[in-house]
Amino acid sequence: MTRIRADWLNGPARHVCAMLLQAGHQAWFVGGCVRNALIDVPVSDLDLCTDAQPSRVMALANDAGLKVIPTGYDHGTVTVIVQDTPFEITTFRKDVATDGRRATVAFAETMIEDARRRDFTMNALYCDVLGEVADPLGGLPDLMARRVRFIDDADQRIKEDYLRILRFFRFHAWYGDPEGGIDAEGLAACAENIDGLARVSRERVTSEMLKLLAAPDPGPALASMGAAGVLGQILAGAAPQIIATLVHVEEQADLTPDPVRRLVALGGLRDGLRLTNQQERRIADLLDGQTLAACAFRHGADIATDRAAIEAAGLGREIDPDTSEMIRFAAMQTLPIKAADLMPKLQGAALGAALRKAENDWIASGFQLTRADLLG
Repeated sequence: MTRIRADWLNGPARHVCAMLLQAGHQAWFVGGCVRNALIDVPVSDLDLCTDAQPSRVMALANDAGLKVIPTGYDHGTVTVIVQDTPFEITTFRKDVATDGRRATVAFAETMIEDARRRDFTMNALYCDVLGEVADPLGGLPDLMARRVRFIDDADQRIKEDYLRILRFFRFHAWYGDPEGGIDAEGLAACAENIDGLARVSRERVTSEMLKLLAAPDPGPALASMGAAGVLGQILAGAAPQIIATLVHVEEQADLTPDPVRRLVALGGLRDGLRLTNQQERRIADLLDGQTLAACAFRHGADIATDRAAIEAAGLGREIDPDTSEMIRFAAMQTLPIKAADLMPKLQGAALGAALRKAENDWIASGFQLTRADLLG
């Protein structure tokens, strides 16, 4: 019997499980917390499933004096707060109908029913409050081999929710074994169903792509996406081969993996994504065509360093130390004149144009022109 030993199984976890168990219900941790604990990856969310229906879970929490929030009550999920730790508790569910975008679910009574509606075998792992692992669908060997495999029939799992195509590659990027390669059956099913991605909202597609690109090294997964035709469906014209070099550049420059930096490096059309205004502004700053010095001065060292990393990766080399020093220097500079220095002689648009020209000349001089030079 496999057993998890993790700090999160103590204290609040025991309290919330006791609430369910003492009332005669089941209490199983499931999904990411179990998967990650088994492969020694940090755990962020604590999810439980139970045979108790949400009204019953809320009643038990209230009786125990615990804060409870009906976060997804209609879908069987409530959140119970124990000593400031949130636990999402979801009633066992089974799919009644699916349309490729969402599922109509009904409450189930058993773990096996709950497991069969999940996407990958490594996500259908459960453990009790003592850490004893339950593996109803044989996911443990897949997890230990770092093999992302659809539950039962890959084609059917994808047709239930076409977003699972992107999740397949995202999970391979985060948890798969790049040496072992990607699951062939899953890859073939993704390639066969790529047209279904058009039925998935741009918000969901964007969220999955950014999570994938945030992986330590998404290169192998992106290469497989490209080979299957999936990447071209999301980012027409993207060049996944640059990512392996960019990852090396990032490591050399001690840069944190960043999905937006990598998205820009990929290139291609982003029409199929819905980015936030902040992300769009950042991309615009990275692509505005200025020199690195101008970029560092106007947008800051972080944006300029991202630009330098992307450009270096495109050339197949690392960021030159002199470039890094120039970026730091440029980002610290202050233009030696102000608009008031050109007034009242210049006003309105003419003032703005003159100030911009002075700034351009000053940057082009390597920030050497003095106030007198610019006003003379």
